[in-house]
Amino acid sequence: MTETTKRVLLAAPRGYCAGVDRAVVTVEKALELYGAPVYVRKQIVHNKHVVTTLEKRGAIFVEETDEVPEGATVVFSAHGVAPVVHQEAQALNLRTIDATCPLVTKVHREAVRFADSDHDILLIGHEGHEEVVGTAGEAPEHVTLVDGPDDVANVEVRDPDKVVWLSQTTLSVDETMETVRLLRERFPNLQDPPSDDICYATQNRQLAVKQMAPDCDLMVVVGSRNSSNSVRLVEVALEHGSRAGHLVDYAEEIDDAWLQGVGTVGVTSGASVPEILVRGVLDHLAAHGFEDVSAVTAAEESIVFALPSDIRRDLKAAGMSDTMKHDAADTEVGALR
Repeated sequence: MTETTKRVLLAAPRGYCAGVDRAVVTVEKALELYGAPVYVRKQIVHNKHVVTTLEKRGAIFVEETDEVPEGATVVFSAHGVAPVVHQEAQALNLRTIDATCPLVTKVHREAVRFADSDHDILLIGHEGHEEVVGTAGEAPEHVTLVDGPDDVANVEVRDPDKVVWLSQTTLSVDETMETVRLLRERFPNLQDPPSDDICYATQNRQLAVKQMAPDCDLMVVVGSRNSSNSVRLVEVALEHGSRAGHLVDYAEEIDDAWLQGVGTVGVTSGASVPEILVRGVLDHLAAHGFEDVSAVTAAEESIVFALPSDIRRDLKAAGMSDTMKHDAADTEVGALR
């Protein structure tokens, strides 16, 4: 028998998006500027490694605003918060830094605008996800959550001629469009948001996986289980032809049994995953004979978001740099091996 040729297809783009980079750097700069502790409401991004690393530097993660001592500094996560959270922080005299991703802020503004025009807003997303909670909190009387295609039949609206859909930014593009299709069957005059709500990074990472999946015996997605966009990447891989797919936080979680009889392994990572974790997976695969790495490039990304205005102002006053670092994944495979 001939030995199976072992190779890795490496997705590009992958890993940190501009919103995640901005949020993580915001916490790092806050620690440098104000000193520890800096409180963070919810996980700044949904990644175990990032949260643990920031905790070691002095960040304290809390679930609710009332867990932050009066007068302390608190950072709001990239997923966004409802207006009531800002009110709670003001009541406690907290110094707030809002690290909400600008693309999530866009959806918040859309919710406010459509609520002001008395539309029913059908928010496509996962119940309990922080981003959904924050967006719905902008106009709770007008928002109805639609948790995927199976939930469409349950939707009720006041006026079928004044209905618009919005979505969580980290969903499966295909599943969201299927949900919209079914909603439009029920409400033919359903309006679209003024621009696509699913973020560019989510779409690009899914597109790369779609291109790779038919050639993959195994897809390894680096990401945490509470990361919606990372979980979606595994689902997209399986839906588009990968024979198997698994989500791992670290290379050590790869089961060697997954690699038995495998010729091609696809590797990608969710939008909240630092590149060092991907490199760990590549090293692990190389140790098992998967040394041939080829990039599959679906899109080029050059978007950068400035830090929140409040911390930029304070950094400038302190004579400190507000320059963003960048954890964007290398698209040149030669830089990886």
